[in-house]
Amino acid sequence: MKTWMTAVIVLALGAAGLYWYSTHGGDAAAARAGFQMPPPMVEVAAVVTGTIVKTVEAVGTLRANESVTLQPEIAGRVVAIGFAEGERVRRGAALVTLDDSINQAEVREKSANRRLAELAFNRADSLVAKKAAPVELRDRALAQLQAEDAGLELARARLAKTRLLAPFDGTIGLRSISVGDFVAVGQPLVNLVDIDPLKVDFRIGEVFLPDVIAGQAIAVTVDAFPGTTFVGEVFAIEPQVDVNGRAVVIRARLPNPDNKLRPGLFSRVSLIVDEQADALLVPESAIVPQGDQHFVFRVREGRAELTEIQIGKRRDTQVEVRAGVAAGEMVVSAGQLKLRDGAVVRTPDAATATATAPPPTAVTGHDT
Repeated sequence: MKTWMTAVIVLALGAAGLYWYSTHGGDAAAARAGFQMPPPMVEVAAVVTGTIVKTVEAVGTLRANESVTLQPEIAGRVVAIGFAEGERVRRGAALVTLDDSINQAEVREKSANRRLAELAFNRADSLVAKKAAPVELRDRALAQLQAEDAGLELARARLAKTRLLAPFDGTIGLRSISVGDFVAVGQPLVNLVDIDPLKVDFRIGEVFLPDVIAGQAIAVTVDAFPGTTFVGEVFAIEPQVDVNGRAVVIRARLPNPDNKLRPGLFSRVSLIVDEQADALLVPESAIVPQGDQHFVFRVREGRAELTEIQIGKRRDTQVEVRAGVAAGEMVVSAGQLKLRDGAVVRTPDAATATATAPPPTAVTGHDT
């Protein structure tokens, strides 16, 4: 029993001596040797200014600016086709001509009848003026002349319907007829589309309705051209909200001068609903979250100061800071885990610190 007691006492005395040496003797020895642990090295970045953009993401469909399927209003035989498939045509160009021989003869007949009615009216008018005929004769002649005028206009209208004209500038599609075909009323002949500009239809949630106005910009990407972004502009908003999906249909205009894009393509749309210039930005790696709060280590006179900030939108590698820091200040972007408030730190020289600070850039993102 005495042996065990002696061993316990010796161990306790040894532990006490080791603790004293580690807390006093080691410091004294290090002081005598002039040794001191260097401050930790951290990476820093500058608080910069840039443009923050709030966007709403959606999917959309590309549509032609104008699109029509040419269909004849009268039946007839095709005698001429005035286009090549896939070519651009101007408004008013004659695209399809039907046989008009009967219509031409009808116009000539109506013209002759109208001339006779005009002569009869002139004679009646002359007689009435000389009081050699009753006024009723002139009235009947005038009515006949007006009837012949109407008949001539009708014949000319029927003649005009034998020629199908382009209603707007556009690109002709693939035709399904040939010269000599007999076409019926309403038969589809060929498509005509205007694809510059294109229209983009997309839906957004009703919660974003207050943020959307005509004139806002959109960025569109399509799978057919990966890595390419096309920029357009909102020009119309559907006045009625879809009761099924509680969504608002937006229509935008997308320039397509080289006709790369085609109607029907699936697209991804970023609607820019807000843009804030001169926003303060810090790297996302500089943020130190603690519960619902956010902090950064601000470097001042060689010391790291733990500073609470208010963050805004974020996207990619940068975060908007709405309060807590000022433009040009340096914050720790790497090495925060070994820091405490007020700790002395080592940072790169001024040239390196400036090089690591990203220049002001446009950053897109959502409110956090």
